[in-house]
Amino acid sequence: MTDLGALLDRIGRRGARRRPLRALAASGQLGYGIPEKAFRVGLEHQPDFIGCDMGSVDPGPYYLGSGKMATSPAVTRRDLHMVLTGARHLDVPLILGSAGTAGALPHLETTLDIIRTIACEEGLHFRLASIRADISGEVVKQALRETRLRPLGRIAETREADIDACTHIVGQMGTEAFVRALKTGADVIIAGRSCDTAVFAAIPQLLDYPMGLVMHMAKIIECTSICCTPGGRDAILGLLDDEGFVLDSMNPSRHATPMSVAAHSLYEQADPFSVTEPEGTLWVDRARYEAMDEHRTRVSGARWQPANRPTIKIEGSSREGERAVLLAGSCDPSFIANIWTILKDVEGIARSIYPGEYRLHTRVYGLHGVTQWPSPPEAPPREIFILVESIAQTAEEAGTAIGVFKQYLLHHGFPGRLSTGGNIAFPFTPPELGAGTAYRFRLYHVMDTEELASQFPIEVEAV
Repeated sequence: MTDLGALLDRIGRRGARRRPLRALAASGQLGYGIPEKAFRVGLEHQPDFIGCDMGSVDPGPYYLGSGKMATSPAVTRRDLHMVLTGARHLDVPLILGSAGTAGALPHLETTLDIIRTIACEEGLHFRLASIRADISGEVVKQALRETRLRPLGRIAETREADIDACTHIVGQMGTEAFVRALKTGADVIIAGRSCDTAVFAAIPQLLDYPMGLVMHMAKIIECTSICCTPGGRDAILGLLDDEGFVLDSMNPSRHATPMSVAAHSLYEQADPFSVTEPEGTLWVDRARYEAMDEHRTRVSGARWQPANRPTIKIEGSSREGERAVLLAGSCDPSFIANIWTILKDVEGIARSIYPGEYRLHTRVYGLHGVTQWPSPPEAPPREIFILVESIAQTAEEAGTAIGVFKQYLLHHGFPGRLSTGGNIAFPFTPPELGAGTAYRFRLYHVMDTEELASQFPIEVEAV
């Protein structure tokens, strides 16, 4: 059973000269393959705990909506086996956040099942705590009625019907839930949707390290060696004391420099000086970055401002329909010059032939595929790639619409056309593909709350 008192005795107590706390970040998103050599080097440094982030909203709304993982079962199991056996061999806590990509109950249960299977196969015994992150739709609707729900970024105005439409709703937990789990004596903690920082901040918070330093270190190491130059996914060791922390990549070819570390402090932040967390705000405007040598950097100076009222980031995803896509390209200069008129005309023809209930979205890579440029290119591109997406209530409807669109795009007339065919090219056949169920975020909000504990229940079991 994890004994934080024993850990405190080993490192010393605040006010005395205590040795640095050693936090090993093994993976920036577990399940995509932990570089094993660097991780093994990290274990040789005798870390006081091992942490891993396992998820994100970055892969989009599909995984939250569907309850599926973004990572392959085989690689996910490999990574979990590596960190679980490594932590138990050293008898140190293992903490995982945002289980199974999106951190909803199906993702959490899948991850727990893998952990239990590995433990059984390896003959491991430990105290396992799991933390649920699912938030009731009624709780969110009540917050909406009481104006305690605020959108993050550009998202459509939320109605109660949008909340009801979500297949899964999660809240992003902070350190509070992890601290409660650690106090149960858990050796392994698997949490649903979590702040990346919370995975690495809970233990040093319990051990009374300065919270500004704690959160700043957690912010940087949660992505492992991405903060280095050249950036990578190798394990990184954070060594935290009462005045600062040192970053040490476990891959000797990746160097944590003052510039690379300071740059990573801006990662995923609209404000370069502050990072908002459920329990407060991290201020890095006075942070200092000093090279210890060509490989390691020491960081100090960050401040922590506790929140007057805790908040929870709310994420919810709903099914939009079934999706089919068409993939095509062209290097015909006249076709490229007339592409927007062609696409509009072909959609009109397709809808006159098949007037079903479906939506069509077109993207032209080489022109406006990634972003909507404010002005046309100085010279037309030599070639373009066309992606057409169809969303309907059934896969058959989506596929029918995209099939009709394909055929009329293939033979559509336009000014300057030299041939009745061959104006577009397909990378393979069939060029129209079923792409599964489409989801979208309906909730991407911050919810004010009076307290956090009731939203993130903990279950403890002996494995």
